[in-house]
Amino acid sequence: MSYLLPTVTTKEGVDELILNTIDSVLVLRVGRASDAVCLQLDDILAKAAREVSKFATIALVDVDSEEIQVYLKYFDITLIPATLFFFNAEHMKMDSGTPDHTKWIGPFHSKQDFIDVVETIYRGAMKGKLIVTCPLPPERVPKFQLLYKEI
Repeated sequence: MSYLLPTVTTKEGVDELILNTIDSVLVLRVGRASDAVCLQLDDILAKAAREVSKFATIALVDVDSEEIQVYLKYFDITLIPATLFFFNAEHMKMDSGTPDHTKWIGPFHSKQDFIDVVETIYRGAMKGKLIVTCPLPPERVPKFQLLYKEI
């Protein structure tokens, strides 16, 4: 399903998307087109793309590209797929009950879960918030054990 959504493979392409997406949520799925979990997420994103098109733009970012490694380090993406959200070039965060508020790790359970998350981020962003509370019940939020290094 990744062929249904635009794919970005360069740092300049990601920068351009982030800077030029105005008054709508930019959803970046970071992962591989060959990964089974990424394909599951891509299927959900492709099915929801039309329904969220009035307030969101969806793009895929390929982790195998050398230029994208800068973003992987900056956003501390170690597990894929990871989904990042932006609004007017601001990184939007979501409190989903996990230690990491900067990204969504793993797939969504359903198309409606994804739509609910994007709509919540959009409504919060329109009110000037940079962090929103996840609208999904805790049992539908993927849990991963994240390891943080102290410097």
